[in-house]
Amino acid sequence: MSQEQENRTLNQQETVEGIRWNESGLLPAVVQDAGTLEVLMFAYMNPESLRLSLESGQTWFWSRSRSELWHKGGTSGNTQAITSIHYDCDSDTLLVKVVPEGPACHTGETSCFFREIPLNTSAAAPVAKAAETEPSANLADSGRFAVLGELERVIAEREAERPEGAYTTYLFDKGVDKILKKVGEEASETIIAAKNKDNAELRLEVSDLIYHLLVLLQERKLPLDEILEELSARHERPRRD
Repeated sequence: MSQEQENRTLNQQETVEGIRWNESGLLPAVVQDAGTLEVLMFAYMNPESLRLSLESGQTWFWSRSRSELWHKGGTSGNTQAITSIHYDCDSDTLLVKVVPEGPACHTGETSCFFREIPLNTSAAAPVAKAAETEPSANLADSGRFAVLGELERVIAEREAERPEGAYTTYLFDKGVDKILKKVGEEASETIIAAKNKDNAELRLEVSDLIYHLLVLLQERKLPLDEILEELSARHERPRRD
């Protein structure tokens, strides 16, 4: 195990130990689509299911009705690849952001929250209108790329505040040469995973590569928006073939 992996494991253990499990040893987990930010489902985790989720990169939960662990999508194939896990200020609820492979609900609906209670007031209408008309703060914050905008924001925050023990702080403290080295390592590991035709490993390595590229962009003060604008401009140019 590399030093980086050891540090990551230690941080995970410290976090899990600080979580406030309820009297049944469980924790509510809200699952949200990392791209659309739609709430997909609500379930419970225990320490073992959280450990499995962290190790596998996919969601595992504890079934209260069956009193057993269950891997979301293990039977149906509708798995959820985890992009981040947050816990609230009271350390008693998890927010799990995922990239879903299929519908979250057993009914086949995208979200378990597909049934709406009609409101008897129009108070919500102005809010809905504002949400439809206001432009996004930047390109990375819209739609399926929202997780990139959030990650870019967190990385910038880490660079400014340099919280002790954070891996991102370590990278900025070491400087651009260390960051470039990590980009090269992750690119090589991405190539190896692709050559091995291991999509589970490829997903993890590409995620690591994107993260380190965002750290590099922050170090160089090159906004992700400019990358997206460049890609958009290339797409709009007339094809020569």
